[in-house]
Amino acid sequence: MKTERRSALKKMFASIVGLAGLGVAAKAAEEKTSGSVVSFQGGRMFAGHTKYGNLVFVAGKGAHVEPFTIEAHTEIVLKELEDELKKAGSSMEKVLKVNVYLDDIADYNRMNAVYRGRWGENPPVRTTVAVAKGGVPGDSLVEMDCIAYV
Repeated sequence: MKTERRSALKKMFASIVGLAGLGVAAKAAEEKTSGSVVSFQGGRMFAGHTKYGNLVFVAGKGAHVEPFTIEAHTEIVLKELEDELKKAGSSMEKVLKVNVYLDDIADYNRMNAVYRGRWGENPPVRTTVAVAKGGVPGDSLVEMDCIAYV
């Protein structure tokens, strides 16, 4: 009875989603690979990037150094994103989505001045938010993460 019900559910799900979609999802799940690992004292904290099929998910990058200007920090963060994308076999031109987290929304226009033109002819979609009280972790004025393809 249990296996008949499970079989019926599988058939129903397959008819809704389509067999091709199930095959793609299963293949993508098998292809998940971990990227570069960021280590801290006491062990691994998180991966710098993770691949899932032909997608690359890059962890948030911040600039935790002086000088403390939004322009300098944006430049550093963009360079860190670019370096991580290269490690993953991708590039800035293959970025699909970027999330930008600003310590202060007043820095929006100055961040944009550095951000603009870094993505090739077709810039990615982007979400920009100012973080709540407490700011971006560490001393960074901006943090960015992204999704790209290989």
